[in-house]
Amino acid sequence: MNPTIIIADDHPLVLKGLQDYLDENNYNVLASAKNGKQALALIKAHAPDIAILDIKMPFYTGLEIAKKCRDSKLPTKIILITFEKDELIYNKAKSLDVFGYVLKEFALDEINNCIASVVKNKPYFSPELISYLKANNPPEKLKTLTESERKVLKLIADNKTAKEIAKELYISSRTVEKHKSHIRTKLALDSKSASLYLFAKENSIYL
Repeated sequence: MNPTIIIADDHPLVLKGLQDYLDENNYNVLASAKNGKQALALIKAHAPDIAILDIKMPFYTGLEIAKKCRDSKLPTKIILITFEKDELIYNKAKSLDVFGYVLKEFALDEINNCIASVVKNKPYFSPELISYLKANNPPEKLKTLTESERKVLKLIADNKTAKEIAKELYISSRTVEKHKSHIRTKLALDSKSASLYLFAKENSIYL
């Protein structure tokens, strides 16, 4: 599938470089925009499969456009390109159902993989960004967990049942439940399974 694409960046050289690269690789770029207002208008007019947006632009940021698209139930999948290695921005992007987050310094190396992933309906977040966030922003509570407990928590984030976790880690279901109990105690979570799952999902990047 050759998706229809709209691109937007307020830096002319970055915009031209991205346009040229996508054209050279035979992507179907419908139009480009120099600010968030133009980008949103193009998305509404053309309903492209993908919009590749700079996060920081005049009028509307890439995140604001993502929110407007989600609130309006527009089908366009948003890919953000940015220099920002900020956990808050990353979490905001995920909360807005952004499909891609690519760092500009690696954009030309990663954009093909990102688009291919998004076309398959799979989110893509720059491996460099994930590595940076893991190294620089791990929650203090997670440092109290043992390696085995972190493995269990990671599988909980993957929506695995206790039986599935036991099978994957070659341990008993009873041992899994013990790990879960210890994790709840260390993380000061209540006894509801949902609270453990939500914590695991929100912090899966660090596991």
